[in-house]
Amino acid sequence: MGTHAGGCLCGALGFEVTADPLWITACFCRFCQRATGSTGVIEPIFDATAFRITKGTPARYVHVSDGSGKEVHVHFCQTCATKTHLTFERWPDRLGVYSGAFDDPGWFDFTPANSKYIFLDEAPRGTMVPAGFTCFFQHAATPDGTPQEPFVPDEVWIAPRRT
Repeated sequence: MGTHAGGCLCGALGFEVTADPLWITACFCRFCQRATGSTGVIEPIFDATAFRITKGTPARYVHVSDGSGKEVHVHFCQTCATKTHLTFERWPDRLGVYSGAFDDPGWFDFTPANSKYIFLDEAPRGTMVPAGFTCFFQHAATPDGTPQEPFVPDEVWIAPRRT
């Protein structure tokens, strides 16, 4: 496994992880779109004990999730505003890292065995999901933790135009 470092755009905030991700989530919800200014996010999820800040002190924005009603904490650099990681009231022992904040954003495997796509109902038209990945049109679980029914495309799935 080894240690994998990351940080912010200006270099004032640094972090490292010391374990492989528990799983990887590709999320296209409006929260992730707005938080990143992009179409979605690739977010490896770690046991919180595998993560540590190595430089600086992150600022924190607290957002109440529309879906769960629970707090999501967005951690970011106080100087350049780069978002580095997320912590969750709903899962206090887990932590998500914005993959683009790693020094090597492709260091972890992203495979059908360890990854899922969520909130595909909100994915921009033309978003593509490779065949064989577990997918959900909304979250993978209801607010009370009940698993949702996934779908696994046999061929590339492409987000349709919304009306």
